Amino acid sequence: MNTWPKNPTLYEINAWVWLEQLSRQAGQAVTLGSVPQAELERIAAYGFDGVWLMGVWQRSVDGRRVAREHPGLQGEYRKALSDFSEDDVVGSPYSIPEYRVDATLGGDAGLAALRQRLADLGMRLMLDFVPNHFACDHPWISQHPERLVQGGPDSLAREPVNYFDITVNGQWRVFAHGRDPYLDGWTDTVQIDYRKAATRRAMADILLSIAERCDGARCDMAMLVTRDIFLRTWGGVFEPPLAEFWPAVVTDLHARHPGFLLLAEVYWDLEWELQQQGFDYTYDKRLYDRLLEHDAMDARLHLTAALDYQRHLARFTENHDERRAAAAFGVQHSLAAAVLTYTLPGLRLFHEGQLDGWRVKLPVQLGRRPVEGTVPQVDLFYRRLLPALRHPIFHDGEWQPLKPVEEWAGNPTYRNIVAHRWSLNGEHRLVLVNLSPDRSQALTPVDIRTLAGKTWRLYDVLNDVSYVRRGDEMVSTGLYIDLPGYGYHLFEVHGE
Repeated sequence: MNTWPKNPTLYEINAWVWLEQLSRQAGQAVTLGSVPQAELERIAAYGFDGVWLMGVWQRSVDGRRVAREHPGLQGEYRKALSDFSEDDVVGSPYSIPEYRVDATLGGDAGLAALRQRLADLGMRLMLDFVPNHFACDHPWISQHPERLVQGGPDSLAREPVNYFDITVNGQWRVFAHGRDPYLDGWTDTVQIDYRKAATRRAMADILLSIAERCDGARCDMAMLVTRDIFLRTWGGVFEPPLAEFWPAVVTDLHARHPGFLLLAEVYWDLEWELQQQGFDYTYDKRLYDRLLEHDAMDARLHLTAALDYQRHLARFTENHDERRAAAAFGVQHSLAAAVLTYTLPGLRLFHEGQLDGWRVKLPVQLGRRPVEGTVPQVDLFYRRLLPALRHPIFHDGEWQPLKPVEEWAGNPTYRNIVAHRWSLNGEHRLVLVNLSPDRSQALTPVDIRTLAGKTWRLYDVLNDVSYVRRGDEMVSTGLYIDLPGYGYHLFEVHGE
């Protein structure tokens, strides 16, 4: 069951708040081991290939205290929950003191039971791996301080937000908070020192232990532990000097767990590098940003990159780190962006609440979310899109970007339209999306020679309309389209 299909669909669920909501609905505690079968069947009905349960690991006591006292987060908590109280703060899921399933969520046994039930419904399980840092109360503080980045009195005085001091085993020490080179430290964490060979081996063992309990791992801020980024942040020298963490651990992991999927959260144009270091998929934040900025021409250029790169990108229009798509894009723009995003090659990441049009971005430190209704337009859209994506053509087919051109001289609106196609065993899908709020027209040569000489019916599965077109025109002159602002087509091509 742990073998993933090509171009899989993945559904992210915030484990803690999901179970809290199910518990309120049931009037009793619901854990990972007792999730109602109807709820799992509801998720499976969308056709997802896997579920990413975000935040199952043990929460830190110190991390919860930091989250409750953090002045910069108080406003975010109250923005998300109008009736917020301190009890709603359960701590960050990325401040981990131990890779055991939190007892509140049902423990390791509950997770194992849920994994089997997901498998019975045809879904795989993905969990988090946070390679860069631990919770600031992790056992390594006392047991293996040499595996953590340390400083001295001058570090603490110079950068109090990036270091903290503690007396351990009768000795006063200064440790670094986890951080990236561009931001202040995360004050509920301690930084792991990847320059040490023993540290890298210990972290590899943790990832291998995670792989025993799931079918894939989403690796948080994966680029931070590459040698170049780590040295840019912390200085020093790796032992040996050219050592890298990911290539070695990925080779070992796949030898022991063939088919295990690794997804990297990665930014700063390091996607290709992390793919080369062994990741199956890397975040495609560039496409997300271009869609958010209405930059259709840059999106079209983005899709001309080599297929070996494209097919290893993870596409999304929202996740727990980004604003809700309905709020960030607006509803109609979010749907247009989704049509383009989720019909591309690569992993297709959906976020709990996205299919309902939810608008509240929940801070990860909270254990409860507000009650939001379903937007009918969004619900209907995903009930059409997700079944369409289950067709083998979107997993095993041949993909090619298309090039919309001017329909008549002096009409620049063709630049607003992005198009591509899929083909498999004589079947074809055409995707055309207007990324502008303005009505736009274009001719799009389809470049499928077998269409010539016949008449074809183009059925738009998202809008439930059909058009009849001559194959000769589609191949030579191009398919004429006239789309309203943020309009889209997903055509099945049928012979007449």
